[in-house]
Amino acid sequence: MKNYTIGEIAKKYDVSTDTLRYYDKEGLIPFVKKDKANRRYFLESDFQYLDTILCLKRAGIEVKQIALFIEMCLQGDCTLEDRYDFIKKKEKELEDKITSLSESLDYLRWKKWYYSEATKAETESIFFKEGTTQVDPKFHEMYLKENK
Repeated sequence: MKNYTIGEIAKKYDVSTDTLRYYDKEGLIPFVKKDKANRRYFLESDFQYLDTILCLKRAGIEVKQIALFIEMCLQGDCTLEDRYDFIKKKEKELEDKITSLSESLDYLRWKKWYYSEATKAETESIFFKEGTTQVDPKFHEMYLKENK
């Protein structure tokens, strides 16, 4: 079985070697081995753990929580239910975050359209309720109908 250096793993996963060293220090990769010169090396069997760690990190999960999850993984079947509950909870949190971000993106797209049209007209007053500087909600509704 091939040994992979920390540099090879950093390149494979597009992370810095400093990040991998930090993960090791924080207990995220307790499975990592060290050679006689105390250099870290990885095996292909470590890839699934690394995939999991990086997925959880991208999902915004804190390093300490990821370390606890990996510790549970290494404990084996006695933690299956706890790991399931952890993943289920994180899935719900990520779904909620995605929903919130999607709503924000939709609103930013509306504002981008609004400013694009106002820029073309050289005034945003084309969107105002008569006699005010308030945007008439009918324009947002119109935008939503056209962009669904």
